[in-house]
Formats: sequence, structure tokens, C-alpha cells
Amino acid sequence: MQFQVSGTIRDEKNNPVPYAKVYIKNSTDLRFQANSNGEYTMRLMPGEYFLITQALGYEEKETIVMLIDKDVQKDIQLLTYNVLQISDVEASAKKSNPGREIMLKVIEKREKINPWNYPHSCKVYTKAFEKIGDKKNKEEKKGKEQKIEKKEKKSTSNKKDIEDPFLEEKNKILAENNKMNLVEVQIDRHFMPYNKVKEVRNAYTKRGEDKDLYYLTTVKSNFNFFENLLHLTDLHQSPVSSPISSPGILSYKYRLEKQYIENGKKIHKIKIIARNTSTSTLTGYIYVIDSIWMIQKLELSLEKGNLLKYDQFNIFQEYEIRGDSLNVLSKQNLTYNLSFGNNLAHCKTETVFSDYEFNKNFPAKFFTNELASTEKEAYEKDSIYWKKQRALELSEEEKKYIRIKDSIHERLNRKDYLDSIDKVFNKLTFWKIVWFGVDHRNREKRTQWTINSIAATARPLQVTGPQIAPGFSYFKKWKNERFIDMYDEISYGIIDKNMFTQHWFRYRYSPFHYGTLNASFRHGFDVIRSYDAISQIFNPNNFIGVTTLNLGHDYELINGLFFDAQFSFSERRSLDGYQFFGLYDSTQLKNYFTDFPTYQAMIGNFTLSYTPAQKYMKEPYRKVILGSKWPTIYLLYEKGIPSIFGSDINFDYLLFGFYQSFQVGTIGTSNYHIKSGKFLNTSRLYDADFKYHRRSDPIWFSNPLHSFQQLEVSLPSREIFYEAHLVHHDNGAIINKIPLMKKINIGLVFGGGALYVEEFSWFHSEILGGLERNFKFSKRRLRIGIYGIMSYGNNIKPSTTWKVSFSVLDDRNMKWNF
Repeated sequence: MQFQVSGTIRDEKNNPVPYAKVYIKNSTDLRFQANSNGEYTMRLMPGEYFLITQALGYEEKETIVMLIDKDVQKDIQLLTYNVLQISDVEASAKKSNPGREIMLKVIEKREKINPWNYPHSCKVYTKAFEKIGDKKNKEEKKGKEQKIEKKEKKSTSNKKDIEDPFLEEKNKILAENNKMNLVEVQIDRHFMPYNKVKEVRNAYTKRGEDKDLYYLTTVKSNFNFFENLLHLTDLHQSPVSSPISSPGILSYKYRLEKQYIENGKKIHKIKIIARNTSTSTLTGYIYVIDSIWMIQKLELSLEKGNLLKYDQFNIFQEYEIRGDSLNVLSKQNLTYNLSFGNNLAHCKTETVFSDYEFNKNFPAKFFTNELASTEKEAYEKDSIYWKKQRALELSEEEKKYIRIKDSIHERLNRKDYLDSIDKVFNKLTFWKIVWFGVDHRNREKRTQWTINSIAATARPLQVTGPQIAPGFSYFKKWKNERFIDMYDEISYGIIDKNMFTQHWFRYRYSPFHYGTLNASFRHGFDVIRSYDAISQIFNPNNFIGVTTLNLGHDYELINGLFFDAQFSFSERRSLDGYQFFGLYDSTQLKNYFTDFPTYQAMIGNFTLSYTPAQKYMKEPYRKVILGSKWPTIYLLYEKGIPSIFGSDINFDYLLFGFYQSFQVGTIGTSNYHIKSGKFLNTSRLYDADFKYHRRSDPIWFSNPLHSFQQLEVSLPSREIFYEAHLVHHDNGAIINKIPLMKKINIGLVFGGGALYVEEFSWFHSEILGGLERNFKFSKRRLRIGIYGIMSYGNNIKPSTTWKVSFSVLDDRNMKWNF
């Protein structure tokens, strides 16, 4: 017959200890756990028992219980560890971790309470505010201001004019106003599992600039902590492991920091700590509601190391409980900083999610690859609209900013003021003539033209000697995003006394389909191998004389399918007879220019590329491509057209390839590029139309997705070739596991490539590995890498070398070149 042993586990202040573990000494199968109120119950056979009680942050307690012929009530008191001891306590079979146990209960209900598991619609209001300040401390700033003030007083002490006493305050207000930016967005957001999104922007008002403000759309990145991984591709180098997930249990430590009552509900404040900051980059707190095990709110920070742009990023989310089954996000605040030069930008994006509608029946083709759309009217909402629709109150600073900005905007958009600004911009100055170039802008017609400066006109290092090359550019852009861009240049050789010219023209006539017409004319020099080692490009035997006319058209036929057609007609001439001028010693170069008879060449070049399931955003007059999880496939056909206009060439060339960039869980980003090409017809093929495999540079690490690092010859190929490249960046996931490496923000990169050219039975392969570090300059990111390369082939001996590279992060798509 069994009897019951029960009681309450309390601390020295008589507060209950939740989820304490109780087990029978020397009986590993008899284990029990207290509830959230510290109450435990067990049933045992008559006898003497030693109860071992454990809880995170408390000393282990051993208690004797005698069971004879009745139930026993046994309360247990635990004593707390000191702070140093608490930090060393780990969850194990012998030591309890109530924070972890609470999170396990939340994770167990995750699929049920996750609102993104159900189709729904909601309204989203976002307010993003940026204030740019000085990084210098107040004392330094104050001292500097005092010096400036003394200097100004000294310079104006002898003036007879009486200065406006309000002018200084006015200028200060205007200066402060120019250091702020504010954006408000109103969105209707629709969602269908899994990951089908449609966003409709009803209003978008921008005061100032929005390029440094984050989360102005919900389709690029979302902070859905109910997923295993957060793919924040425009914010973070690698996916972030969520602490509210099964994998998160292995990635984070959970510590119950505090319990309190709020609105009649018991709240557990749980601190999360990354077990390994190389793969788990979140720290902060999660607040869990007792008994129903749902999230009340969370306060989290992203580690600085893997942030693409910002120096600090904090996330606050607040949730509502729908019935007893849904944890619905109601409010989100993002605070983030960005430093550049002596400035520090403090940014905050506040978002309210409201008017949820669940169990919606969306039409069959409601969700497409168009993830977001913005109508023209969205950019024309006035202050009356925002007063009715604004879901968050403006701060006094924001109200003041809007009043000043709106009044300035009204004044600055008057025609007389805009004309005065253009007059200043168009003013001819010494430095414009000498260095910057002479510009002229007509704001009303939306045009701007530029004449080259004296510095831009000088061309000292041309292949046949220095040249003077005055140039003129013209640009016009319409409100509907159509534009014209053109450039004209005439050059005169100081030594060879020859006149050369080049002209090009582009017209974007269909911005939404990237429809572009282009034309160019060139009379001057060209190169045989345009993509080769730098030393080979500037070798004189690579240069030829050309007169070329080119006509082209580029257009997106359907979403993701681009077609580019280019036609060119050229006369190609040898430069033999010209005097060579360059870095080479001409006395050591025999026949330094390639000698060949003049010939005509008409070429058609057609490229078809396709990216399946390409996602995009639709603006009123343009399309913003967001990318795809599938590779881009391309096919190029080049035809040397004989006879027409006396063309002397006749060949056919076909190239097929595909490439992709994708994230591999939390261990980094992989890129690959595979291609194969072949001349189908080589009846009349000249050097300038050969296809070459790029020779490697001595020190420079060229793009490993398009070239090799130890290919010592420029290989031409008529027959088929096969080429493959792979590069993986660990983004710190692997190397940061080494002690101290996380602090210096170094990443590991490795990969390789292989090439087979059938014509020469030439096989070449490489394995590369290196270290990279990102540096910040102004608002941009510079990546410097050092790489070791080992190569092997059937025409070379195994060899190794070291190289370096420099690349800049593209701040438009937040991607590196490889």
C-alpha cells in the first residue's frame, strides 16, 4: 500500500520555488517536479526515504521522510547560492533549471500558439525616426562650441552692423532639423502558411531620407521567433537561431531571473544567454505568462559582429493573447545605431499590428511572386490622413520636426526658391573648371548636363601617348522613372596627332520591365582580351584599333525571364605603325602591337536568363527585385554574321550556365557558378572573338566565381569546356568557436574550382581557404581577405600561393561580390 508525501518548496523568504526537482536518493527512477507554486506530490511505499531537492540558484537540500501508516506533509526550505555560484549552475540530471523548463513548455505549445500557422490579415502602422548626433562627448563639444563662439565674437567685434538676435536660434533649429528623418507607413498585410505574403501599402510619407531606416516593409525580413531560424538577409550575415524553438534549446541557456504579478497574471522573466556566440547571436529577456505558457513580451539584442550595416540592434516585441490559443504580435520596437565619421545616428522603428482577421479564405491566385505593391496615391497622403490613421502618438520632438519640415518643404518647393537653388548649383567656379566638372541643372525639366573638368580631360597614360579628351554628359529623368542617359567625348592624341571619339546613349522606356534601349559609337582603341590578368590587359599586343556601332535592347519578358539582344558592326585595325607609350619598356618589345589585315565584323549577341519564382515589390512606376531561393539559369548565343555590310567573320558560339547564393543554416553562405561553352562553328574566327579563360594575377585575389587564382596562361578554347566554382563564407560560425576569435570579427572562407578544356586536354583545379574581416568606413563596409590557394592540374605541378582581396558591400542589395 502506498502513502502520499506532499508539501511546498520555499526559499528563506518563504517564497515558493517553482519547478524544483525532487528525487529519492539512490533511486534514479523516482524523480518528481514541483509545479509553478512550488508544490510537489509523490506516492511511495512505507519506509525511510532521503529526499534530494534541487533548483536553479539554490543549494541542494537533503530531507529525511518516514512513511509508516499514513500520508506525510513535508515542506522544504532551500537556501540561495551567492551570485557567483548561480552563474555556474547548469541544467543536468542532478541540477534543475526552471527557466529552461518554462521555455520547454512554451516550445511544446509553439505550433498551436504560433499565429503564422494560420491564414490571416492585419493592419500595420510603422513610424521610423532617425536623429543624427555627434559622437564626441559633451565636454569636447562644448569646448569646441566655445572656441567657435569666441572666434565669431572676435571676428564681428569691429562690425558696425547690428545682428539679428533671433538668427542664431533660427539657424540652430534648421541645422537640427536637417539631422532628423521620419517615415510613416500604413500597410494591409495578408499571410497564408507557409510563407505566402502579400503587402499593400496604403500610405508612405517620407520626411528627409529613409535609406538608413529599417523595417519599412514586412516582406524582406521579419522577426518571427516562433520559427527555428530567422532569415534576416538585409540585416544579418547569417540566419539567427530563435530561442523559442527546439534547436534554440541547444543554442541558448535560460535563467529564471524574476517572477511577478501583472494584471492578475504571474509572469516569469527569463534571461537568455547564447551558449556559443559564433552561431547564437541573441541575448536578452523573454517574459512568459504562467499556466498558459505564452509569450507576453520579449527584449532581445543582436550581437554586433554579424550585423551588415548597423553597430547595435535591439528588438522589443509585445504580444496579445487571442482566446487561449494564439500568441499574436501587437507591437514591435526596433532601436539601432549607425556611426559614420564623427556622427552617430540613433534610429527607432515602432510598429503596431492591429485588426487581425483569422481563418480568412483567400482566392486561389491571391498570393503570387508580387509580395508588395504601392500605388501612386500612397505617396500623396497629407497630415489630415495621418491624424486619423496614426496608431502611435508622436513625441514632442517628432511633432516639432514635422511642423518645421512641412513649412520648409512648402517654402523650398516654390518655383522662385528652386530657381535660386539651381542658380547657385549652376554657378561657374574655379574648382568646377579644374576638378569637379561644370554642371548645369534645370529642376523644372528634370535635366542635368556636365562638361568634363580639366582634370577629367587629361588622359596621360593612353596606349599611343597622352590625350586631351573633353566630354559632355546629359541626364533626364521623368516622374514615372523613365530616363535618358548619354555621354559624348572627343579625344586628341598629343603625340600621334589622331582624333578619336566615343558616344553612348541609354533610354529606359519601361521601368517596370527594365526595358532599355542602348546605342553606342566608338572610334579609337579596344582590347582583344577584356577579362584577363591586369598585366595582360595593358600589354600592347592586346590593343587594336576599332570603329564600332552597337545597338541593343534589354527587356524582362515575364517575371524572372530577361532577354538581352545586342548587334554590333565593327572595323578592326592593327595598331602596327603607332608609337607605343606605356609602362612597358618599348625597346624590349618586338612587334609590340599585333599585326593583322583590317577586317569587318558584324556580331549578334543574345542572352536569355531565368530566375524561377523571383520575388519582387511593385512601386508605382518601377519594380524592385527581392531575389529567389532558386538559381539563375542563363543561355548565351553569339553569332558572327558573314557578308552583311562586308562582314568577314563567320562563327557560332553557345554558352550555358547557372549560379546561386544561398544560406546553409547557421553555418554561413555558399555561392556557386557552373558553366560550359563551345564554338559550334569556327569558319572565320579572329583573335578578338576567341573565348579566353582569364590568366591569374600575381597578388590580387580575383573573383573566385568567375576566375582562377593560379591559372598561369590565358587559355583560348574553341572546343567545349567545363568550369565550376564554389565559395563558402562561414560568417564567423566556425572560426568564432576558437577562443577570442569572436572579438576580432574574423570570418573563414573556403572553396575551390575546376576547369577542363577539351581542346588542349587541359585540367586545372584549385582549393582555397582564407580569413576575412569587415571594416567600416563612413556608412559602407569594406571586406579585406587573405587567402591561401593550392592548385593541381595535368599540365602543372602542385603549387601554393597567397593572395589578398578588397571588396565593398553593395548597400542597395546588402551583398558582397562573392
